[in-house]
Amino acid sequence: MSIPQNARRREFLSTVGAGVAALGALSAAGAALASPTQQTREAVPRQPADADNFYTSDRVGVQKVRFRNQYEMEVAGNLYMPKALEANAGSPALVVGHPMGAVKEQSANLYATKMAERGFVTLSIDLPCWGESEGPRNRVSPDMYAEAFSAALDFLGAQASVDRERIGAIGICGSGSFAISAAKIDPRMKAVATVSMYDMGAANRDALNKSLTLEQRKAIVVEAARQRDREFAGGPLAYTSGTVHELTARSSPIEREFYEFYRTPRGEFTPAGASPRTTTHPTLASNVKFMNFYPFNDIETISPRPLLFISGDQAHSREFSQDAYQRAAQPKELVWVPGAGHVDLYDRVDLIPWDRLTAFFRKNLARAA
Repeated sequence: MSIPQNARRREFLSTVGAGVAALGALSAAGAALASPTQQTREAVPRQPADADNFYTSDRVGVQKVRFRNQYEMEVAGNLYMPKALEANAGSPALVVGHPMGAVKEQSANLYATKMAERGFVTLSIDLPCWGESEGPRNRVSPDMYAEAFSAALDFLGAQASVDRERIGAIGICGSGSFAISAAKIDPRMKAVATVSMYDMGAANRDALNKSLTLEQRKAIVVEAARQRDREFAGGPLAYTSGTVHELTARSSPIEREFYEFYRTPRGEFTPAGASPRTTTHPTLASNVKFMNFYPFNDIETISPRPLLFISGDQAHSREFSQDAYQRAAQPKELVWVPGAGHVDLYDRVDLIPWDRLTAFFRKNLARAA
């Protein structure tokens, strides 16, 4: 396994990066993975006072679990149970998916813990190929990611403490689009909330604000195809996008936003057996799979199951929640969190609208009369 460092590759990425760099989580791979630049590094930013990604609760029990999806791949998760819950309570439950390129220890466990404190059985999962789940490391497969949500429903529905007719989902960042993709063909998902959602298909096809040209898109596809040839011939893996590993005077606001979470003690987490040099980075040859991913097509067919879209009103990703809301049928809600950016809603516990999430799921996962 090696990191691409040659000048030709950096030149290519700077060309196509006009759109890709705008994505933050899909930002310039040359800057993220190349050897350190000669620019002056900037100091590590101060963590927001209310950031609490690694929050734990003495009111919630947690158990590591593993279960298989339809393709006989193991999905890893953490099962959270309110300690006051009776073993056979038939409670409402939630599956929680992490941001794209992250693992369950980044944002998903926080949401699962907080919602368990509010009476839900919750399950945070690692998407296939990430964290503790099976699959070749860092590979992109949006269909497999969506399948992980359905596999989580299989698992939760089999628990004595869970009412299988009262299961919902929370998808954070990219997992918002994976949860929606799953919900379109899995009616067992009774209610879906997304937070700081990225449409990973549109993000890769068009970049933010449709800033990626068709010519740039085609160049990315060509480079990915060439990389497949290199790897088939025995060459090393190449990585793309993800979060930069240092800040300089040239770092964009979006690069800074993701760095402050993924590359500092605020949210940094490297799973066992992984390298911090490749965390958050998909493989270059597989990342183009997202260009065939259209999670919002037919989103209206989820109705009458309810949808809740939550985004910061300052989030660079707000266009994706807005697009999904406009396409979705009723019942649907769009909640803007004042003053919040994209990453703020990963872990800033005083900004995340816990009461709104709780009310949404209590209403829509209520026991049938």
